[in-house]
Formats: sequence, structure tokens, C-alpha cells
Amino acid sequence: MLLWVLGLLLSVSGLCVWLEFACMIPRSGGEKVYLEAAYRRPKMLITTIFAVQAIALGFTASGCIVFASNILVAANRTVTEWAERGIAIAVIISVTVIHTFVPKLGVHGMNFFTILKLILLIFIVVTGWVVLGGGVSKVPDPHASFHNAFAGSAKSGNPYATALFKVLNSYAGWSNAMYVLNEVKNPVRTIKIAGPLGLSTCGVLYILANVAYFSAATPAEIAASGTTVASFFMKKVFGSAAQRALSVLVALSAYGNVLTVTFAQSRVNQELAKEGVIPFPRFWASSWPFGSPSAGLILHFIPSFIVIVAIPFGDAYNFILDVEGYPGAVMNSLVVAGLFYLRWTEPKAPRPFKVWLPVAAFFMLGQAFQLVAPFLKPPGGKGDTSLPYWLYAIVGISILAASVVYWAVWWVAAPKLGKYSLESRNEPLADGTNVLVYHRVPTEDKRA
Repeated sequence: MLLWVLGLLLSVSGLCVWLEFACMIPRSGGEKVYLEAAYRRPKMLITTIFAVQAIALGFTASGCIVFASNILVAANRTVTEWAERGIAIAVIISVTVIHTFVPKLGVHGMNFFTILKLILLIFIVVTGWVVLGGGVSKVPDPHASFHNAFAGSAKSGNPYATALFKVLNSYAGWSNAMYVLNEVKNPVRTIKIAGPLGLSTCGVLYILANVAYFSAATPAEIAASGTTVASFFMKKVFGSAAQRALSVLVALSAYGNVLTVTFAQSRVNQELAKEGVIPFPRFWASSWPFGSPSAGLILHFIPSFIVIVAIPFGDAYNFILDVEGYPGAVMNSLVVAGLFYLRWTEPKAPRPFKVWLPVAAFFMLGQAFQLVAPFLKPPGGKGDTSLPYWLYAIVGISILAASVVYWAVWWVAAPKLGKYSLESRNEPLADGTNVLVYHRVPTEDKRA
């Protein structure tokens, strides 16, 4: 429970950091733009690191898996792992098709599923109040979870770090709006109001929902249930039929999450292509044929599909969230450090919103904990998957290291060995999109 409170506080502090940057630089791109503003040398390094991390880990496989597992619970069916994978693949395909060919439907869908999620959370919260008040005979002691609440708590930092990654993933949407600020009317005013309001509303509902869950079942019962906590809550309070009904709603909520993340991530991919950071930028930057970032959607689809197919399903959800979270904590740390740097080097720059520096420092400490704790041995030497507890951190570090290697080869070593330099040229596409394309210019030609 306290992790949800901590997660909310960290998310609010992170939002404040992002708000300062977003109000200073009100354009799409999110942390890519903020990192580039702070880390201008070596040229293209921070952009490349962000690009590789965003593309390699910008998948929405976890939401697809949640949809698949909950739909099967609702159908009361047990199927093979590959059938479950097939459902998850169908989700990412359908979302990609919707955002590509009927983008307005995708936006309306995101709004609809957001409202559905809020209604579902409010229903769970109110039900929890009824349970706590003793109004449900199936729960004889609704306060059992709150007696000696910290009994059996882990003494290693590793479980808390992995749990915090998952909590923060639930709050993660607070940064999505910064990716699409170009599409927001009056972005500075809107983001200053909508960001804190949306995150605080969501956070309060999440915390109250957790109170509801623990009012109906103890942590031991939830851990032994073999199903999601929301599903077990409905079964405990209303019975199996309600459990299946809720599973449908949770699946739809997960589908909405996939819609939202795909919408934002495809635009990040398109912005990266416009900067010429990734190979074949003219293709990936295209908005053909319906004005949507169709190629960016394909670039988002590819890693999502690979993860769904490649990772063992029993470990997939937890491992995906952990792998996404670790490099994310690195990038978040760099953003906060960049804020401190710009405050020092450009103190008079216009800042329509200024975060209180202790708030930024608190956020940075939270990221530091998430970077160190995964390497602390958990109780029994086992993490939240059957894989080595340190593996997700190593995978995350490897991806970031690979991005540095890619930059060193593309931007430094290859031009030196090939005796050429990379020069950018603005090449408009047929739809009017401006794309920076880097061309090789032989050193001899430049001297001439």
C-alpha cells in the first residue's frame, strides 16, 4: 500500500519536472526534446541513446498480455500458451490498424476506455467502502489485512524496486501528453491544468482501490489466488459470475491502454525519424496514406510482436515491466540532472512553470533507488520471475550500452574510417513532412 503512495509522490514530482520542460519547450517529443536541450555534446549522442531505448523498449506487449489473460478468465476457458499469444497478437494488430486507417476512431476509443476505467475504479472503491463497513457477509473480517500490516515484509531492496517499477508503470501515462504537445491547443496552459488534475485523480483512485482489495482479502489470500487482484476481489465479494464480468472490463481497460501507448509511441517514433536518427528516415517519418504516423506505428508494432512471441508467457508480464522500467529510470535520472544543469547554465531562461528543486531531488533519489536495488539479492535469491533476479537490469543496461555503440559506429568511427562526414539536409516528403536526412560527404569534396 505504501508503495502506491510512494509511487504517486514520485510520479507527481516527475510530472513537475516534466512540466517545467514542457512549458519551456512546448513541442512534441517529451524527454527526447528535454534531453537534447540539456545534453548538446557530444552531438547526437543523447538523441541516439533515447532513440534506441524508445524504439527497443517502446512496446505495448504487457497490455496485450493483460487483455488476453483477462478475456480467457471471462470466458472461463483454459487454452494453450500459443492461443493466448494469438489473442495478444490480435490486440496489437487491431490497434495498429485502427490508428493507421481510422485515427479519429482511435482517439475516440482512448477517450471511451479512459471513462470506462474511471467508472470501474470508482465502482471498486465504493464497493470497498461497503466491505469495510461490514456490509458484505462473505467477508467476515474486512480489517484483517490491516492488523499487523507490515508482518512478513521483505528485508531486501530488490522486491521493493521490482514492485515500484510496476506501480510506476500504472502511473506512467502522466508523461504521454508531452509526446504530442504539437496536437494540443494552448499546450502550456492545458498541460499545467490537465497534468496534475489527471494524475492526482488517478492516484487517489488507485490507492483507494488497493484499500478495497485488502478489505476483501488478505495479502496471503491474494498471493495464493493465482489471478489478478481485481478479479479475485470481485469473486470474493460478488461470486464467479461477477469475476468474469469484471475480467471483461479489465480486458477492455487494457485495450484502451494499448490504444493510448501506441498512439503516443508512434508519434515519438515519427519524431525520431524526422530527426534522421534512425535508418531510412524518409520511410519511418511518413504519414501516408491517412495522415497518421503509419510507419511509426509499424516501428512500434515490430518490437511488441517480437516480445509477445519470444518471452515465456508465465514470466512475460513481470519481466516486460521490469525491463521497461530500468532504462526508463536511467533516462528519468538524466532528465532531472539536465534540469539542474539548465537551471545553473541558463538561470534567466523563460520558465512559465518552475518545479521546486527539492521536489526534483526527491524524484532523482527515487530513480537512484530503482537503479541500485535490482542488484540486491532478494529473499531466497529469487525475484518475481523464474529468470535470474538481476537479468532485467542487465538487459536494460545492455540496450543503453548498445545505443552508445551504435552512435560511436554511425557518428564517429565509420566517418573516420570511410573518410567522410555526415551532413544533414532537409528533405520534405510528399505530404509536407520535413525530414532531416544525413548524407555522406567525402572529406576531399569538403576540402575542395
